Parts: sequence; C-alpha cells; structure tokens
Amino acid sequence: MARHDPPVTANPWDALRRFTSARIALGRAGVSLPTQPQLAFQLAHAQARDAVHQALDVPDLVARLQPLGIGGDQVLHVHSAAADRLTYLQRPDLGRRLCDESRAQMMMGGEPSQRRFDIAFVIADGLSSLAVSQNAVPFLAELMGRIGPENWSVAPLVVASQARVAIADEIGELLGARLVVILIGERPGLSSPDSMGLYLTWMPARGLTDASRNCISNVRPQGLVYAEAAYKLHYLMAQAHLRGLSGVALKDETTGEGADTLEVGANFLLG
Repeated sequence: MARHDPPVTANPWDALRRFTSARIALGRAGVSLPTQPQLAFQLAHAQARDAVHQALDVPDLVARLQPLGIGGDQVLHVHSAAADRLTYLQRPDLGRRLCDESRAQMMMGGEPSQRRFDIAFVIADGLSSLAVSQNAVPFLAELMGRIGPENWSVAPLVVASQARVAIADEIGELLGARLVVILIGERPGLSSPDSMGLYLTWMPARGLTDASRNCISNVRPQGLVYAEAAYKLHYLMAQAHLRGLSGVALKDETTGEGADTLEVGANFLLG
C-alpha cells in the first residue's frame, strides 16, 4: 500500500506557540500555509482594519468615566482639526491640534497664566477606538486607586476625537497642567487590535516633539496588565514632578511591583 504523507507538515517549534500570540510554528501544506492559519490571518487583518475605522462611542465612554470622578464630574469632549476619519488618516498633522471650536471651548476661562493643576488626563481614540473603549476605564480606576491618597490636583478629564498623541500637549497647556497623560488607541497589530498606549509630558505646550514624552505601550489584559501599567505610570508621574522633566531625560527604572527599585512614593506630594 502506498504511503501518504499528512496534509499538514508540523513545525518543530510548535511547542513554543503557547508562550506567545505571535504567528510562529504555523506548519505548512506543501509550500503554503495551512488553511486554518491562513483564515486566522485574514480574520486578524479584518479586525485590525475595523479597529482603525470604528468610531469611538463618546457618550458611552463618558458615562462609564463619570463615576471615577477624575477632575470633577464634568468630562470635556473636544475634536481635532481633522474633520472626519478619512482626513484623520491622510493628514496626521491635523490630528495633532484642536479644531478652532474646541480650542475656543477650552479657552473660555481665559489664557492659562499659570500651571494650576498637577496633572491632566486626556483619552483619545487614536488608531483604535476599540482599545480605548475596552481599556481606558479599568486602567484609570486602577491608577486612581494609587494616586488618590496623594492629593494630586487633577484637571477636568478630556475625551478627544480624531486625535493623535501630540494633541495632549495643547490640551494640557490650555488646562494649565504641569503634567499631561494621554491614553490613546495604538496602531493595531495582527494579534492586538485593542492595544492602548500611554504618553506622559512634563510642562505640555503645543509644538513639543516625541523627545519630550515618555511612552508605556501595549496596555491591555493580554499585554501589559492594568496593575503593572499603573505602577509604571505612577512612578513616571512622581519622578516627572520630582525632577521637573520627562521624555528622553526621564528613564523608567521600575523592575516590577514589589521588586527592588526607586521608591514610587518618593514624590513631591509625599515629602
């Protein structure tokens, strides 16, 4: 009887797949991918595209944010200079600044003459509203549990639509905050359409570059979990205030909560 090889040739690295969501050890059928990995790839690609184009449900997000009481009961909703999603994708520069109406809305109290808040939080759709919708509220709940006892002066919470990272610098400046943190949907990967990024800037002002910001990436239950991300951000927030800087001059020296590291609590509010 003739011997027939199995339709799929297994990869010797197959045992390693349980350690990562990366596409490794997929095997082969002849010289091609097997059908199941090919279909999974197409699904992941469709999910990534959906994440980019899906609109953020702002009323739902605001309703879930209000019980946290960050910066008071009011949550401000602003819009970038990109009028729609297509413009946003084609003109990144417009997503980095507020539209005229939103800028006027935030200036109703007059030009900020001094930095009256310790920190401001901005939540932006970015390139994945799915990431923000799923992760922003539980992450902020975790973070506020850490900074709540420390008497931080927190600006009103802002939700920004069609926004890029740099829009937080303009918002933080208009709010009169010494420090701004933006929670934003990251560019979807083929295994992570729901990844949220955190960017922190000391003395935010329009025109700053990426060198002025610190980034914590891949915040989600399947990536950097909320507790660890909040621990890292809390450390950077405290050190930014203590040293008066952020970006390339401020290093994340945490090694994991509970490990030997610089004390997160050694900040300007607890001295």
